[in-house]
Amino acid sequence: NCVFRSLNKMNFIIRLSALYLRKSKMQQRHQSSRRPAVPLGSRILTDPSKVFEHNMWDHMQWSQEEEENAKEKAAENSLVKVQWEDQEILPEKKREELKTEERSSEHTKINSIIGFSHKDEIFEEGEKYWKKNYGGGSTSLQGYVYNKNQTESLADHSQGKNCREKLGRLESFPGSDATYRILEVGCGAGNSVFPILKVLCKTPGTFLYCCDFASGAVELVKSHSSYNSAWCSAFVHDVCDDALPYPFPDEILDVILLVFVLSAIHPDRMQRAVNRLAKLLKPGGMLLFRDYGRYDTAQLRFKKGHCLSENFYVRGDGTRVYFFTKDEVWNMFNLAGLTEVQNLVDRRLQVNRKKKVKMQRVWIQSKFQKPLLLSLNNHEETTTRHPYR
Repeated sequence: NCVFRSLNKMNFIIRLSALYLRKSKMQQRHQSSRRPAVPLGSRILTDPSKVFEHNMWDHMQWSQEEEENAKEKAAENSLVKVQWEDQEILPEKKREELKTEERSSEHTKINSIIGFSHKDEIFEEGEKYWKKNYGGGSTSLQGYVYNKNQTESLADHSQGKNCREKLGRLESFPGSDATYRILEVGCGAGNSVFPILKVLCKTPGTFLYCCDFASGAVELVKSHSSYNSAWCSAFVHDVCDDALPYPFPDEILDVILLVFVLSAIHPDRMQRAVNRLAKLLKPGGMLLFRDYGRYDTAQLRFKKGHCLSENFYVRGDGTRVYFFTKDEVWNMFNLAGLTEVQNLVDRRLQVNRKKKVKMQRVWIQSKFQKPLLLSLNNHEETTTRHPYR
């Protein structure tokens, strides 16, 4: 029964987090006090003559002509590369701060897209779910397995006082008493943090970590009236810095949110960042990913001279962006030891009804899980057959 409840708890968090992944990166919709007539993700364009009746259409299928035109545009704007000596004009820190500001602005649109009445209803339903199924808390079997294994590992490598000191450090980290832990990477000013906390703060045994490269963004999160160190820990962190420790041990996280973060990192550094994040997940933990997909409108709009390398561009403000394929995403997370649960291309048609302009949006949305076997046989590496080949 305990295991069943823990699995239900994880599934609910994943569904809740996936909901926010689907909402991000959509443009502002018309505001209304009513619930949207059609749930997001199910507005299908069946009659092309009605394309300008709504701002967004879901699950769009590209024609061969559209696919070829997109490839031609991307090839054209990639002909002229930014000179190597010009690629570091803006300091790395400044570029990341600009990216954080942009990401914060994008996440702010979530509130206008969902509508406050609709968003509140989502979390009210979440609160009812927790109360009905857990009645004030539950025990996480995976958390127990981690603590037991970690204790045995420390006992094997040290004796007496030294062992007790190490155990003390493990027990003193933020969220050490929690049985279910989530990390949002690239939290910005917290526009996704606080809606999630609205549920978690009323759910005993849960804890949310959130980090960002920009210290100013983290300070904004900490200064928010809803921030409470009893169930949340915000900290400054550079995911590209392998030597920079996290404020908690490895293998304790149940969920990691990685939304529009990797695209801002140089392609040569992405794999190491993902490898490090994978180590934070407990066996059975889940990483939720959403980012720009290949041939998204944002990629096709770049002019010549903004391409740094293949499918990697620099914007006018100095921030950088990479456009993924689902094969690349699969390879990256598979090399990190995670297995695919979901990996899809989210294609949507966004329209400007006033200007009669159509824009093809492309995002990659994925879920990858850390296998339970890795905790039992850390010395063995398992190779998963590529599902798309």
